Amino acid sequence: MSVPVKRLDWVDMAKGLSIFLVVMMYAASSVGEDTGGVGALHWAIAFATPFRMPEFFLISGLFLAAVIDRPWRAYADRRVVHYLYFYALWALIHIIFKVGLLSMNPIGALEQIAWATVQPYGVLWFIYMLAVVSAATKLLHDLKAPVWAVFAVAAILQMATIETGSYAVDQFAEYFVFFYAGYVLAPQLFRLADWAADNLALSLVGLVVWAIINGALVFLGGFEMHPVHPVMGYAGMPGVHLVLALVGTAALCLIAALLTRLSWMNWLRWMGAHSLVIYVAFVLPLGISRTVLIRLGVDDATALTLLTMAVAIISPLVLYWIVQRTGFGKFLFERPNWAHLKGTARPTQATTTAPAE
Repeated sequence: MSVPVKRLDWVDMAKGLSIFLVVMMYAASSVGEDTGGVGALHWAIAFATPFRMPEFFLISGLFLAAVIDRPWRAYADRRVVHYLYFYALWALIHIIFKVGLLSMNPIGALEQIAWATVQPYGVLWFIYMLAVVSAATKLLHDLKAPVWAVFAVAAILQMATIETGSYAVDQFAEYFVFFYAGYVLAPQLFRLADWAADNLALSLVGLVVWAIINGALVFLGGFEMHPVHPVMGYAGMPGVHLVLALVGTAALCLIAALLTRLSWMNWLRWMGAHSLVIYVAFVLPLGISRTVLIRLGVDDATALTLLTMAVAIISPLVLYWIVQRTGFGKFLFERPNWAHLKGTARPTQATTTAPAE
């Protein structure tokens, strides 16, 4: 299985859509939790629920074929240690700030730091799980496990709705199939993106049909709007959820390919190329801005969600720009040499380099 290894604009665009949806979800749910209100973006997030996080995992697995045959040391450095470094660093920052400083509870902070080593912490669970699913995929590959058999078992795990009490185990069962799908279905998705570039009208018709079906399955059959976590209708059924996640992810890839035709959307592509920067650092400004805006009297759920979203997305990028301009704090977004496995360090290791890996 071979896939392109250069940076592709539509992949960065898809990452931009992903991080946009993720920040929107956290902004909407936190606003709903604090105010009890439901705004327009709650409905947008409900529509995207089947594919929002699956798409993030699938995109992360797209270029795996280009690196899966590397020796374990080289592979682990780029696909496991890379994620664990940023997880550990930002988990420490989040916990020390929120628990140690704001709550003035240093013992509680130490407890949460210890617990975060075995259970993914907060919003950073995704980065933790990327390291886990990357290691699992490499192990299965080296054991020469049949690709489609692995895919089938992973699909069964997802449909089983496993609840062990371990967040790490449960999230692995829920999302491994999507990361693995990115690995095994990459050639088809690359062909789909190429096809979209030459078939605008058919692509738009297909997206309209998909949006209607996805919306109907989400909002019919027992759907309940909730300020924090909307309950899907038919889309929440085992099997239906899996199919909608895969089809929805393909649809987002198609949308991303079409958006690359619009030069004025390059901001989204750039945002996708720096999605890790946003992901690790958006939570603190989101929480602070929400608290300040509520105290200032902003109580409309839609306006509050939009404003906190804007702050949560822009703040990490401003911090990243300051770091790049001053050279101070580069360890926040670039892995230093000491955080590499022996013999694998490169001269510069920014979070946005080596997109094919």
